[in-house]
Amino acid sequence: MSVTCVVGTQWGDEGKGKIVDSISDDADLVVRFQGGDNAGHSVITDAGNFGLHLVPSGILRDQTVNLLGPGTAVNPESFLAEMASLHERLPDLEFAGRLYIAERAHVVMPYHVATDGAEEDSRGDLVQGTTRRGIGPAYADKFARSGIQFADLLDDDYLDEYLPHILEQKNRVLRASFDHAGFELADMLDLCRGWREQLAPFITDTFGLVGRALEAGENILLEGQLGIMRDIDWGHYPYVTSSNPTVAGACVSTGIPPGRIDRAIGVAKAFTSSVGEGPFPTELDGDIAHRLRSGGGGEYGVSTGRPRRVGWMDTVAIRHAARINGLTNLALTKMDLLDDFASIPVCTGYRLNGTVLDSVPTTHRLDRVEPVYEELPGWETETAGLNRWDDLPANARGYVERVEEIVGVPVSYVGTGQHREALIVRD
Repeated sequence: MSVTCVVGTQWGDEGKGKIVDSISDDADLVVRFQGGDNAGHSVITDAGNFGLHLVPSGILRDQTVNLLGPGTAVNPESFLAEMASLHERLPDLEFAGRLYIAERAHVVMPYHVATDGAEEDSRGDLVQGTTRRGIGPAYADKFARSGIQFADLLDDDYLDEYLPHILEQKNRVLRASFDHAGFELADMLDLCRGWREQLAPFITDTFGLVGRALEAGENILLEGQLGIMRDIDWGHYPYVTSSNPTVAGACVSTGIPPGRIDRAIGVAKAFTSSVGEGPFPTELDGDIAHRLRSGGGGEYGVSTGRPRRVGWMDTVAIRHAARINGLTNLALTKMDLLDDFASIPVCTGYRLNGTVLDSVPTTHRLDRVEPVYEELPGWETETAGLNRWDDLPANARGYVERVEEIVGVPVSYVGTGQHREALIVRD
């Protein structure tokens, strides 16, 4: 039995879906432990390219059970649409008995989506770059103790009593602050009942499900969304998500004690990318950015379609993630996008007011730092699709080894393309 947690070490979009899919070939249970449909994971198999926004990345392995944990915020419409899309492309894909939503997960309601968009519009120059999917307002309601859990959808009497009170508050704010018409109670109740009809077979007590898997010695894989720089506590607040995409966050959401986690794998791109606002010390523009963004990696958001901001490798952020998550292994993805560069800078520190920092400062200071670079030789040889360490060019191996030396965590996986088979596994 092993429990492995996969988390992001940068700004998100590191390739976690590929790593989860690749190592889930012997997993029994895959748990997405936080976030909503505001980010996506790409998995590419012989059957095509699958953008998964809510469904865990283990769904494409026949033997896995897949779970959206209590720490997630799930829009039922998005979930149903994603299942329908998967079924259309893979008619033989089984969901019954293989895909579940925690009864304690929170429902993203239409008023959350409306509030998210209205708040973002109202920020003017202080825009945060949210995806307008309602995730932040749903988490805000969770912690204000005015949210709706999936268990509530199964109880008509509770919804009839509880939802009118909540909706009255939401409509008051929408109408007074954002000139929004608000939502009709009858429509919201009908929507909830329709969701119940379709989702009841998928809603379950995940404490029992996870507990039984632990007791049976099954292999469990925990899948995080986004990366450390988007963490609500340790990222560049307020340009963050509304949950904790960390190993500690996984323990809270799944009910798995910290001592049961055997491996913590941090995923990093061989460079850096970001979708959304906020400081990004190694950001590039011009021709180099275009080359990174337009290569075989398709640097555009899976959920938003927005072009990703791109920059050189930032090992300060990765060390930050390694320390907070207690990383045991690194996975370095998209090495092939660096194939054409003769020289590759790697950020090893931040210079601020004449002092070099080797850790991530608070947002206002991070916005003023200047990256300190170490130049590494490129390899100028195609690596796409390689799956043996010895087949990598010497300078590519040197790049990987230098990154693990700076970060202090071994690189156990090297991605050389988007397909699930384009992966080097190092002993």
